[in-house]
Amino acid sequence: MKKLKSVFIMCFLLFICFEMLTDSKSILDSVSLALLIFKENIFPSLFPFLVLSSLLINYGFAEFMANIFGKIMYFLFKVNGECAFIFFMSIISGNPANAKCIREFYLDKKINKYEATKILCFCAFTSPLFILGSVSVLLNSKKAAFLILICHYLSNVITGLLLRNYHPSKKIIQSFSFKKAVLAMHNKRISNKESFGIILTNSLTSSINTLMLILGVITVCLVFTTIINNNLNLNSVFQSVLNGFIEMTQGLKYISKETLSLKFKSIFSIMLLSFGGFSIHLQIMSILSDTDIKYLPFLLSRVFCMIVAASLLYLSFDYFI
Repeated sequence: MKKLKSVFIMCFLLFICFEMLTDSKSILDSVSLALLIFKENIFPSLFPFLVLSSLLINYGFAEFMANIFGKIMYFLFKVNGECAFIFFMSIISGNPANAKCIREFYLDKKINKYEATKILCFCAFTSPLFILGSVSVLLNSKKAAFLILICHYLSNVITGLLLRNYHPSKKIIQSFSFKKAVLAMHNKRISNKESFGIILTNSLTSSINTLMLILGVITVCLVFTTIINNNLNLNSVFQSVLNGFIEMTQGLKYISKETLSLKFKSIFSIMLLSFGGFSIHLQIMSILSDTDIKYLPFLLSRVFCMIVAASLLYLSFDYFI
């Protein structure tokens, strides 16, 4: 079986090589598109939050939030208080910044494997800056983009509530204490003896390395979609959705150009945003590659979240838009 798999991969790579040689222009165009997407969407929306997240972790903000929101996180999702910071940063920064944060917490033993797997499943948010900015422009409707944002976030929270009894964490019994939260943050800062300059440099280096990984994955996925489009004669809408399931941003742009009603454009868009595209899945798998956090629960949760988000949008669209 392994030999057959190796032969299949080799043949697939040779086919890609052949396509790159025979149709180099379209391949080069897809690489240029990857750089454009990275410059206009990925870097501006991710880089500041990756750096900010790393700085906040080093200065004890995770411990502060664990003491403030720990009981709420356990009540809702049955995860420990440390996950409050991951949930908060995932909402404002989106994929795959959440995976980077989860990896750091897991390697620092702040959360265990089951908590990491669970929080990954329901914190796969798309950045609100991307939805309210890029998606609203593509759909030419701020109302539709805002409704997509609400339904997308609700579907993730519903997923988290349904997973709350999956390997629940130890019950949190401490009472709310702002003073204790500040003390925990202070103790974390004292334990980290590095200067601000070193912390900032490490945060910048780590963030840039992550962004380069993301750029590489996006480029590979766009090359794949170009080869698929060149070799398969598919229905226009189906082709747009297929491209979106491979690389989300490209799929969203194609869907916005289809001759569909705003309602169905919004439904297809939220499906892609909730699933994330295999480009984002590969980015998350790459970031978590040095851990034993499982990918299959994340994949299943994305499929479920996609169905819930699309259903919520379908039922509420005519009422709000």
